[in-house]
Amino acid sequence: INKLTEEESIAQLINDHKVTHIQSTPSLYEELLLNHEGREALKNIKTLLVGGEALKKSLAQKLIGQVGTSIHNMYGPTETTIWSSIKTVGVDDDINIGTPIVNTKIYVLDINNQLCPVGVSGELCIGGDGVSLGYLNKEELTKERFIDNPFEENQKIYKTGDLARWLPNGELQYLGRLDSQVKIKGYRIELKEIENVFLDHE
Repeated sequence: INKLTEEESIAQLINDHKVTHIQSTPSLYEELLLNHEGREALKNIKTLLVGGEALKKSLAQKLIGQVGTSIHNMYGPTETTIWSSIKTVGVDDDINIGTPIVNTKIYVLDINNQLCPVGVSGELCIGGDGVSLGYLNKEELTKERFIDNPFEENQKIYKTGDLARWLPNGELQYLGRLDSQVKIKGYRIELKEIENVFLDHE
């Protein structure tokens, strides 16, 4: 039996089902670009959404060259029902996370939960219809991360733990984490949790 690799299987699915829209992590797109089948399959894509990890400019340029159109860089945590902002990226564009989607408000706040001026970094916080009710059976964490919106009554905002700043053109630049959390293939990894496991091991 001719066993297909994971990226070749995805390429085959794209072709078999005449897929025109894809949403995935940068990691998957990098794998698709590694072989002929994947690159050919991407040529059929009309809308390409990227999220779950930081998008590198080099990958964006390769993908745009492959699909022949712009791609959409998406940002948003699970706690705000996934996507909260979008940036349509052209071949010469700098990579950022763009502007809020419909029914979403994004704030960049300092340690006193006050708005940061344009160009000044702070914690990225999200309000609007996508904000969830909190964490199941984690009341303390919910109180810490889902706070009353200082700017709108009877509304909540979610404190993402991400560092960002507003650019002069009205778009958002993601600057990393305030803590030691990293993302690998779209999964959140708490480095402190790994460290604690090591410390407990004899």
